Amino acid sequence: MRTFYTRTLSAAVFVMVMLFAVLWTPTSFFLLFLAIALGGIREYSELIVRMDPEYTHVSSWHRPCLYLLVIAIFLMLSGDFFTFLYLPAVFLGLWMGILMIIIMVINEGLFMDRLRPRNLKYSLLGLLYVALPLALMVHLRLYHSWNDLPVIPLGLIFCIWINDTMAYITGSVIGKTKFFPAISPKKTWEGTLGGVFFTIVAACIYGYFGHTYRLVDWVVIALIASVVGTAGDLLESRIKRMAGVKDSGRLMPGHGGILDRFDSLLMATPVVWLYVTLFVH
Repeated sequence: MRTFYTRTLSAAVFVMVMLFAVLWTPTSFFLLFLAIALGGIREYSELIVRMDPEYTHVSSWHRPCLYLLVIAIFLMLSGDFFTFLYLPAVFLGLWMGILMIIIMVINEGLFMDRLRPRNLKYSLLGLLYVALPLALMVHLRLYHSWNDLPVIPLGLIFCIWINDTMAYITGSVIGKTKFFPAISPKKTWEGTLGGVFFTIVAACIYGYFGHTYRLVDWVVIALIASVVGTAGDLLESRIKRMAGVKDSGRLMPGHGGILDRFDSLLMATPVVWLYVTLFVH
């Protein structure tokens, strides 16, 4: 019972903080997802170390440069929405990114016994897996808002939450056929399909009463959130199994770390961003 109350309280605080930062201003949205990305890249690095101890053999500049590269990606995808000393964020992000890459490679080559391309590859994959999707959420907020409201980012988060919740409930009630038991033993085909169905229904209701974008757009976003989001959940579960851990971190008592909370979003966001960029006007 104590665990239940702990999980419930931490989830409530998490939701309130998320909603406040998402809805308040573009700056609060930017800072929220930047903080999530920095925490996520830290958890990712710790998981990689567990999978391959060779990743500990990096220069003292490697991790700071990696964090600054996360910031550079966010600045680049902010375009000219933000300016610093009259310079657009994209300009500062581009040059910060180039400088950090040069520093990282030079330090790995000069101050380590040898250059380890595999470690640089791990860091690049971390940026692609964690930082880029969350920065694309910021891009959606800044350049695809409706009446200055983050309708699509909020709708995507809503769809992922509905999918996770309804997949769990449906699977608990009628789930029998296992879905990738080697990676996630509790998932079932019935629960997965139930999550997809209820996510589409919820997205249509969200879009109909919101009078924002076409219903077909919300159906596509719901499909991406449920199908690709589930793939993201399985991918993160696979990474944790390879690392030999249950949770990616301890951000929320009873709920795990940042990657545990945002695994579906990390996979779904790039696909939603691509769809919105190409087809939503």
